Parts: sequence; C-alpha cells; structure tokens
Amino acid sequence: MNHTSAQILDNNATNTLTSFDHIIINANLATFSAQYGFDIYSDNQSNNQSNDQNKSTPYGQLENAAIGIKDGKIAWVGTHKQIKPHLTHYKSDQIKDVHGNWITPGLIDCHTHIVYGGNRSNEFEARLQGASYQDIAAQGGGIVSTVSATRAANEEELFIQSEKRLLALIKEGVTSIEIKSGYGLDLDTERKMLKVARALGDKHHIHVSTTYLAAHALPPEYKDRADDYIEQVCQWLPILHSEGLVDAVDGFCENIAFSSEQIKRVFDVARSLDLPVKLHSEQLSNIGASALVADYQGLSSDHLEHLAEDDIKKMAASNTVAVLLPGAFYTLRDTKLPPIEELRKHHVPMAISTDCNPGTSPLTSLLLAMNMGCTLFYLTTEEVLAGATVHAAQALGLTKKGKIEVGCDADLVLWDIARPADLAYQMGLNPIAGIMVQGRWRETV
Repeated sequence: MNHTSAQILDNNATNTLTSFDHIIINANLATFSAQYGFDIYSDNQSNNQSNDQNKSTPYGQLENAAIGIKDGKIAWVGTHKQIKPHLTHYKSDQIKDVHGNWITPGLIDCHTHIVYGGNRSNEFEARLQGASYQDIAAQGGGIVSTVSATRAANEEELFIQSEKRLLALIKEGVTSIEIKSGYGLDLDTERKMLKVARALGDKHHIHVSTTYLAAHALPPEYKDRADDYIEQVCQWLPILHSEGLVDAVDGFCENIAFSSEQIKRVFDVARSLDLPVKLHSEQLSNIGASALVADYQGLSSDHLEHLAEDDIKKMAASNTVAVLLPGAFYTLRDTKLPPIEELRKHHVPMAISTDCNPGTSPLTSLLLAMNMGCTLFYLTTEEVLAGATVHAAQALGLTKKGKIEVGCDADLVLWDIARPADLAYQMGLNPIAGIMVQGRWRETV
C-alpha cells in the first residue's frame, strides 16, 4: 500500500516548502518509519484491520516522493507533486532529481572491531589445512596475535590499517558505525584504539559510536587471574570515560571468556557512569549472558546462536536488540542457527552487522552481511534492511538515525536499484549512486 499525499505531508510544513537547504525529488523511499507504515511484525499479528491506512507497508515505502533537508535534518517528507510548484524558489544545485531511484536511511554497522593491528590470514590457511584453534593458539596465534600486533602499532600505524576497512564500508553506504576496543587489554592500548576510532569518524565525517571492550579476553600477563584482570578493567573504564572516549560498554560472556559475575562487575561500573551496555552472548553456549544484559536494560545482545526462549522474553521486556552476525557464523562454519522464529514470535528487533574482526569475521561489506542474513539465517529482505538501518540505530541508542522521517538526521543513501530487495539479493555489485551525511552530499568512490 502507498500512503496518500494527505497522509505523508507534515501539515506544519506547508508554509516552509521554500526554505529548505536541499530538495530531493522524484524519489522512491524505503523510510523504515512507523509513520509511513513500517511494521516488521504486522504479519504475525492477529488483529483484524479494516482501515487500509492502518495496514503495514513493506519497508515503509513511499513512491514518487520528495524530501526537504534543513540544517542537516529531514525537515519535510511529501510527494513530488506537492513540492513541484515551489521548485522555482531554489537554485539548481539545491535540487537533486533522482529519477525514480530508491533512497534508504544511511546504513549502520552496529558491531565492529575494525581497529586492530596485524593480519591473520596465515591462520585462515592453517585452518584450511586442518589445524585446530587450539593448535593455532598454542603457537601464539588467535587473539593473542592480534593483541601483540595492536600493542606494537603506534597510533598512526593503527589508523592507516583501520582506515582501509572503514572506507570499504563507507563505499557501500555506511554512514554510522560502532567501533570496539578489546585488542589492547591494557590501559594504554585500549586508549589508543578508542582514540583511533574517534579520529576515523572525525576525518571521514561519519558517526562513530565507541565501545569499551576490555573484557574481551584474558591477556597473557593475567593467565589464571581473571578476577584480577576484571578489577583492572573496572578501574580503566572511568579513566577512559573521563577522556571522552567511551560511548558504551561491552564484554564477552562465555565459558572461554568471562563469567556472568565478572561481567556484572564491569556493568555496575558502567551503570555508575550512566553508560549503556551490550554483550557478546550465547555464541558458543548459554551461560545466561542475554538475561544479564536484559537485566541492565542493555542496548543489545550479540551473536545469539545458543539463545534460549526464556532469555528472549527478557530481551523483549527490556527492548534489547538481537544483533545477528552471519559473517562469524559463515567463517566458523557454524551449524547452530540463532532462534529466528522465537525472536520474531516475541517481537525482538533484530539487527545485522559485519562483526568485522581479524579472526572470525574479516568482513567489510554490510551488503554481503545482509545477503548472508537471508541465505544463512532465513531472514526476509525487509528484516535485514531494517537490521542495517532502524534496528541497528536502536542497537546503538541513536534515536535520530536509521529512518526517514521529519526530525531525523539527513543521513541518506541513493541506490540505482529496481526495488529495496536488490540490496540483499545481489552479491558483489555495489549499486550506490549517492551518499548524504548530515544533509551534505558527499562523493562516492
């Protein structure tokens, strides 16, 4: 169903149609906004709706639409017909006619580890030749290898290595990204990673949400002293937060990493600093990680192959996003699928991300991650696109990103596609035709 012009026109905007900084016309929009009918769970609901205006619209789509941009924000959404009489008030460089192409919100990669040193392709080769993770770790590989390389790199070297990965994502329409620490495992290197993350966002003019992940693994110098290390993690957090480097706090809650009690100590410090939390949960087993993050009203619980339905109910109650990471599932040749049907049943929002990291998901294509979400996890194209926009924004606590509606940031991507599903269907073809960040068109590379 397409919404009529009366439905999509902001009544307060009729007198301001001559005052926008930029106008986009002749556009088809995938808004992912409930205002325009987006409702990912409508097919699962049993309510009988007789009024067509209350029915859901796939992708929250609007055809033959126009957008008015003012001060970096979406100031108006309407039809081409509504804005056409006012176009004479604008200079030609203020108007962009997209000739029926599709526009989505800027893509959001909500779970990444793109700042790291070194290269682990040698381990990839070793695994293909039959080496186990234990074999690789015994030879000094695995996360220990990345920690060593990240500690050894200076800030400039780390920036140069990480920038390549960020640019690959930007080229495919990513306008906001989360970047975690967690390959330093000491105060100085965690600080270095977070400073590089901030610098990447500053240079490339995209939003970067930084996440403190010192509770990622046990560093070699703390072997068999996990509680002592967690004490250090708790002490470092207020220091880095005071330096403006931390937007959220994460941890790895698994049998091979840290216990629920240890992560709880970190989360208590985060709560005292009014920092939101999230968690690597249920990737390999279920030790109650998702229930823990839900107890803290966490932003997201990530991985989730071994998630139980009771914990899904807790996530639904706390509005915690389920972040699915098909790149790691693919790389590890996992066979345990996340419980997609149960997440749908309880209306838990699902996000999709690359999980870009050197060991288990060396993936720098969010478009490919969306395709993997469909082919590996049996998600719909609407689910994965929502997972890289509106639900990814929710996973980062970004209330003004991830959807096209009045008041949201004007982070938009123009695509040369026939329909939104093309973004998850095609592999290897980048159909990007334009990127707008904070109301400014930028060059596509």
